[in-house]
Amino acid sequence: MTSFDSKSVNKLSIVSTLVDAAIAFSRGRKKSGLLLVGAAALSSRVPGLGTAVSLFLRLVRRLR
Repeated sequence: MTSFDSKSVNKLSIVSTLVDAAIAFSRGRKKSGLLLVGAAALSSRVPGLGTAVSLFLRLVRRLR
């Protein structure tokens, strides 16, 4: 049985943010895609930033 440590969880968060960015680009949301790519890049220094930006963008889209 494998266990998750903080490094693997952080890498998973970065990958999921990059997947969200790719989906945003494919749907024509260039600004959201760029914001998510930037957040993924900074997630190595600030853990959880990519997830927070992703959730924020989803909330903003829902409230429109």
